Amino acid sequence: MGKRTKKVGITGKYGTRYGSTLRKLMRKIEVSQHSKYRCAFCGKDTVKRSCVGIWSCGSCRKVIAGGAYTLSTASAVTVRSTIGRLRKIQSEQA
Repeated sequence: MGKRTKKVGITGKYGTRYGSTLRKLMRKIEVSQHSKYRCAFCGKDTVKRSCVGIWSCGSCRKVIAGGAYTLSTASAVTVRSTIGRLRKIQSEQA
């Protein structure tokens, strides 16, 4: 089957409704939520979104809690790095 939409991509289903700026935002969100992510446990690109905030690996069957539209959010990355830094400081002092 040929390519039907050149510019709008997945948001072509909305037609001319809702305005172009909102459709562009929705396109970014929908592309990220439907894409596959790499599993931290088995290393394969098989993690898909089951429902809001729940991601499951098709290969090793692990279930991961994450963001609503992406596997890891920006705030989760910040918290993870902060915890790692604090653990490193604590181990150096002990």
